[in-house]
Amino acid sequence: MIELKDISGNPPKDFSKEEAKKLTKKYTERLAELQNAMIANGKHSLLVIFQGIDGSGKDGAVKKVFADCTPSNIRVYSFKKPSKEEFAHDFLWRVHKQCPEKGMIQVFNRSHYEDVLIQRVHGWISEEHVEKRMKAINAFEELLEFDNNTHVCKFFLHIDKSDQESQLRERIEDPEKYWKHNDGDWDERQHWDKYMDCYKYVLNNSKIPWTITPVNKRWYRDYIVSKTLVEKLESLNLTYPELESAKFG
Repeated sequence: MIELKDISGNPPKDFSKEEAKKLTKKYTERLAELQNAMIANGKHSLLVIFQGIDGSGKDGAVKKVFADCTPSNIRVYSFKKPSKEEFAHDFLWRVHKQCPEKGMIQVFNRSHYEDVLIQRVHGWISEEHVEKRMKAINAFEELLEFDNNTHVCKFFLHIDKSDQESQLRERIEDPEKYWKHNDGDWDERQHWDKYMDCYKYVLNNSKIPWTITPVNKRWYRDYIVSKTLVEKLESLNLTYPELESAKFG
């Protein structure tokens, strides 16, 4: 049983920042190499899910980890409030449309898990509805892996409450971060304990496991995410296709 209250948002005390940054650079470069192999191989795709409370560094994770990847073969999608058309369909309808085809990396900045998080926190759906949606999410992710070789890597960006406050305050005090400020983030912060309970439910009821990623120190976040993705792609034993013909002149 995962207990978030027992997990720190900080890296291990003896973990070297300098060494982590060196390794992260190697991992991001290796990730780019593996991405090229996946594009050429054409048999696999990768879905990366970043989920975390406001200020946990989802945008920064995308920027840092995929800095060396080929831009044309990676997409990032951020799920906002559903449109009128999306509300008229089941909750996974808009998600399925954004899933990657073979050879692609798709990143979800927030995801379908919002439908069992924020809606549960505010009591917009019943507990029975939450359980049914969670079963649907598990079946959906298993379908992606089984039916399309879409490998799902999920990262819960774990920040301590005090550090989240610091992140939100920076958006008020730093002119370069004004654009990130949203009064609603402070409103949602008032529901911290409920959010942590709902995240705990998701982490403990997912069939495809999450990587709990401490993010108080962003360099440690980048290290964990890049390392995990490289290990996943290396496990696929990706190979470049053989040359079928070569005609000259």
